[in-house]
Amino acid sequence: MHTPPRVLTVAGSDSGGGAGIQADLKTMLALGTHGMSVLTAVTAQNSLGVQGAWDLPAEAVRAQFRSVVDDIGVQAVKTGMLSSAELVETVAGLLAGLRVPVVVDPVGVSKHGDPLLAAGALDAVRTALLPTATVATPNLDEVAQLTGVRVEDEAGMRRAAAEILDFGPRWALIKGGHLPAGAADSAVDLLTDGTEEHWLRAPRHDNRHTHGTGCTLASALAAQLAKGDTVPQAAAAAKDYVTGAIAAGFRLGAGIGPVHHGWRLRDGH
Repeated sequence: MHTPPRVLTVAGSDSGGGAGIQADLKTMLALGTHGMSVLTAVTAQNSLGVQGAWDLPAEAVRAQFRSVVDDIGVQAVKTGMLSSAELVETVAGLLAGLRVPVVVDPVGVSKHGDPLLAAGALDAVRTALLPTATVATPNLDEVAQLTGVRVEDEAGMRRAAAEILDFGPRWALIKGGHLPAGAADSAVDLLTDGTEEHWLRAPRHDNRHTHGTGCTLASALAAQLAKGDTVPQAAAAAKDYVTGAIAAGFRLGAGIGPVHHGWRLRDGH
């Protein structure tokens, strides 16, 4: 029996199933990989927002990670919600011992504007976590949190990427989905290592049900890297997958629904 590529997500749980660990595992399955998880936090969360969040102890995070890596092994890792400096530093230390691609999604706020990263953890993200990253995938709000750069147009995305790369990741994928209305005629992301530059463009879909977009993109990127893609190949494939998932996003509860992780299955792809 063929064993699929193994991808590990280190992130928080979304009880509503649209983001976090749940989105990561659905994405990894949809893209033909075996997803595994290290839970960092539990949230009470639904379509309206985050009602509560509780970090797991660092020792529990460390034990989950060692359990998976030492027995099963991994071919790529994705990190998501790491809300405290202690958790950021713990995970960064664990990642430093790996020789596989690492995708760091520096989660700062939820889709509803709820803070998911303590202010005191920002320095740890900059100095400990980002240097472990093969690719860092901040959105524009997270760029502002980490660098102070407020992006208003595509030229600003170049400045943001340079600032993120200064923290040590090999590549930066700056997600432009939060650009002001009229600043771009498409959903545009910038992937760069400071030398190469790849602009990833897709149609904007008029669908408010976009919960989990960032988690899904980062997990898709990790899945493609585990399958052997180069970073530019993986980013293009991840962009294509998440664009379809956004287009198929559906209503759930009274607020913002999730993207549709199984859209290719639904559409018979």
